[in-house]
Amino acid sequence: MAEVILMPRLSDTMTEGVIAAWHKKVGDTVKKGDLLAEIETDKATMELESYQQGVLLHVGTPRGGKLQVNDLLAIIGAAGEDVSALVAQNTNTGSETKPAPENTKVETPAAPVVASADNIDFSKMDEVVLMPRLSDTMTEGVIAGWQKKVGDAVKKGEILADIETDKATMELESYKDGILLYQGAQAGEKILVNQLLCIIGQPGLDIDAIVKSVKNASDSPAASAPVVQESKAIAATPAPTATPVVAATVVNEGRIFASPLAKKIAKEKGVDLKFVKGSGEHGRITKTDLDNYTPASANTYTVAAPIGQVSFEDTPVSQMRKVIAKRLSESLFTAPHFYLTMKINMDAVVEARAMVNETSPVKISFNDFIVKAVALSLKQHPKVNSSWLGDVIRTNHHVNIGIAVAVEEGLLVPVLRFADGLSLSQISVSVKEFAKKAKDKKLQPADWEGSTFTISNLGMFGIDQFTAIINTPDACILAVGGIAQEPIVKNGQIVPGNVMNVSLSCDHRVVDGATGAAFLQTLKSYLEAPIKMFI
Repeated sequence: MAEVILMPRLSDTMTEGVIAAWHKKVGDTVKKGDLLAEIETDKATMELESYQQGVLLHVGTPRGGKLQVNDLLAIIGAAGEDVSALVAQNTNTGSETKPAPENTKVETPAAPVVASADNIDFSKMDEVVLMPRLSDTMTEGVIAGWQKKVGDAVKKGEILADIETDKATMELESYKDGILLYQGAQAGEKILVNQLLCIIGQPGLDIDAIVKSVKNASDSPAASAPVVQESKAIAATPAPTATPVVAATVVNEGRIFASPLAKKIAKEKGVDLKFVKGSGEHGRITKTDLDNYTPASANTYTVAAPIGQVSFEDTPVSQMRKVIAKRLSESLFTAPHFYLTMKINMDAVVEARAMVNETSPVKISFNDFIVKAVALSLKQHPKVNSSWLGDVIRTNHHVNIGIAVAVEEGLLVPVLRFADGLSLSQISVSVKEFAKKAKDKKLQPADWEGSTFTISNLGMFGIDQFTAIINTPDACILAVGGIAQEPIVKNGQIVPGNVMNVSLSCDHRVVDGATGAAFLQTLKSYLEAPIKMFI
């Protein structure tokens, strides 16, 4: 039986998608995992992979056409299968789609038919919900918590679950009414993109048949807890007997739900909440759980460590760290980097900041001055505000500055949009909000997409100078060190001055040395005479 593919919701705010490209045409054989199409949403252009195999029998709209979420996107089935009834049944005449191709019956050599639910009455099935791709780099999601349980009534727009991706924890809304009949995983478990997440329908539906036909058998195992491994002691005498290792089971993966009082008690007792099983709703940890918690189950290891003994700890790589490693490796080994370094006298900024903060409604930081100066400098040097796209170099007329923010799991880069038009106060408020959202895992795809230039500031960590890897597709990234007092020459005299080191990493395919140097000179002029930024 042919399989109907509907337009998925690829972001939490998506209502419609535009077909940017089809990678398969009607009549082509499609395998599981093949790239079907590129779909442009309200936030990004994302790749849609097939989770079935067979022959592409019908596409809902050609390249450039628009489909609403849940409109007919494609049909995959057996070669020569008549799908005209399915097309008629699933065509939404109210959506803004272009006319679908008329050729819905294809005579091609036989191809493997997907194991679909031959005995399922699709007219009764309201929705099979698959794990959506909630970011452009997401390959799997972790169920941080279910907001609905099996048997609950679900209305369109209600929150079904919290999904932890490689970048943030996002709320997944239902776009159908019905009863939650099945959950594909429990809190803390992983589901690959396009695997069965849940089923919403009406009582009486044959859930077992649907699960058997739709669910991918290759569920990815949940990440295991860190394991301490020990080797034999390297010594001439026998090593002392080690105290047995007490290995605890991690019961909370990803986002942990706990009451404020439980978090306070855990902090006071030094208890790691990932080892505490919650008894509240959706596994929420309460004060009672902390009162009943015994340290014997904690992830503590009392291992004797004689001289010469080797020990180590292996920690599973998080999704965020995997993406960071992949992106930075691609950037460093693909884009030919070169680096320009400059010292900037920050005396004038130190003085201006003190004056501004006397009347400013929000506290202005040195970084806010730097962001403002960079934004204005980019308007004067558009080649630095460009991107390498392979066949073309895109010169951006808008200035969207990515601000690198360190979080426990790695690094996130929220984007300050149209930064050249923002005041110091607006920059300050926005950067603080982004930093808080990043640390709370509340950033959404729209927050980190679309940068044209990036700033990485490690000055607050006591770093004097460093170089950074370009955040592609940006052409440059500015690495900012701390402000330190150094001897400088002023009016022929050696006096102490506040000096800051900056290093510009450039993609040599886009930016030449003279171009990068001119940008730094403009940046230096703004910071050494900050009054220019307000003219």
